[in-house]
Amino acid sequence: MIYGLDIGGTKIEFTCFDTALHLQYSERIATPTEDYPAFIDALVSLVEAADVRHGEPGALGVGMPGLIDAEGKSLSANIPCATGKQVTVSLGERLQRPVAIENDCRLFALSEAHDGAGKGHAHVYGAVLGTGAAGGLVINGRLYRSRQGIAGEYGHHPLPAHLRKKYQLPVLRCGCGLTGCLEPYIAGPGLTNLHHYLCGESLTVPQIVQHWRNGDANAIVTRETHKDLLGAAFANLVMAHDPDIIVIGGGLSRIEEMYRDLPEAIEAHLFAGFQSPPITPPKFGDASGARGAALLARQMMERQS
Repeated sequence: MIYGLDIGGTKIEFTCFDTALHLQYSERIATPTEDYPAFIDALVSLVEAADVRHGEPGALGVGMPGLIDAEGKSLSANIPCATGKQVTVSLGERLQRPVAIENDCRLFALSEAHDGAGKGHAHVYGAVLGTGAAGGLVINGRLYRSRQGIAGEYGHHPLPAHLRKKYQLPVLRCGCGLTGCLEPYIAGPGLTNLHHYLCGESLTVPQIVQHWRNGDANAIVTRETHKDLLGAAFANLVMAHDPDIIVIGGGLSRIEEMYRDLPEAIEAHLFAGFQSPPITPPKFGDASGARGAALLARQMMERQS
């Protein structure tokens, strides 16, 4: 069996697959975010229960929000107890097996590249637009891994100066610790922040979307501003990686208008005559994180065999 753990700031999703990646079952528990021993205990309990159920240890892949540094230490704002800790070492020692770990957004990309929306493409970029904005590049079925593991963090490219001037936007401090990142403007909370700044209204994302669909002038201003900023962010991706396709995940991926409008918005920030790649919704949606973690574990098994 192959296990995928998708760890978020509120829940942990544990999934069990066979080697052909057919889902056997899944379960969810709350994430202990403030107590590291309790956090590791929760993960170990899920895995050990699955081992007992199947009569043998399964291969384990883990997806977590945040980054893993060169020493294998986590940096995760959503799971503060894990920051500075070597989660793979803790799990490996307790479970007596190797553990593969990766950023959850990159595992979304890996999942969608394998039999997902990116199937049949050699270069697939998975861009998550949820609480944050992050993603990863898959080349010929394998995650692209950079020297420090930070390649693909498009949400932390700086807000272009000409767009800040055009819309008279404030310079915001990002949750990552940097100032002026795109993420606070283009991710889910960014859309609500933009609407409040531009229009003085405090609305949720679904409310903003419904308002612009109803022709509300304020919401349309927010939509056009957000579209321009997101187009610039994705144009950076195209110029850096030139992917065959961009698959969008996260809560904003459910906004149908994005898939129609984004190519033109991206091309407005590209060299003349160059085109946006296709922009598509995910095939596996919320299940992609755990599925990507299982894929990572299967690739680890293949390397070891």
